[in-house]
Amino acid sequence: MDVKQVIVKSVLDAWNSRIEAAGKIFDSLTDDDLQKEVSPGRNRAIYLLGHLALVHDKMLPLLDFGPQHYAHLEEAFLNKPDKAVPEIPTAKELREIWKDVNSKLASHYNKLSADEWFKRHTSVSEEDFIKEPHRNRLNVVIGRTNHLQYHIGQVALIKKS
Repeated sequence: MDVKQVIVKSVLDAWNSRIEAAGKIFDSLTDDDLQKEVSPGRNRAIYLLGHLALVHDKMLPLLDFGPQHYAHLEEAFLNKPDKAVPEIPTAKELREIWKDVNSKLASHYNKLSADEWFKRHTSVSEEDFIKEPHRNRLNVVIGRTNHLQYHIGQVALIKKS
């Protein structure tokens, strides 16, 4: 294995570990649990489930894997805070969206070579990428893994309460 392959494997192992952990936490919560705030006055777990699913959905076009599938939910889970949108999908629907989006990402992840991971993502121009080659696909996954871990920590508070 060359250095790029080792780096990619390390990053994807971390991503997959966090996806698995998040899946277990969300699966362990009842629909009623998902309505609980992670702490008083903070986001509900259902909002975080939708938020994470939408952030991951936006990774599809960002990584040049194709179009986003759930853009119609951005208002509820990305553009506005929890409870600002009166009607959101059910817990069952959000669980399905979460699984669908992460399954799509995994399918694409498994097709990329190590070199393809170090290509630019779609929100950086060719000119800027020459100056900042760290703005690549793999760096997006690193950032999203950290984002996921942060919110998993919040949702875990519900299990403890």
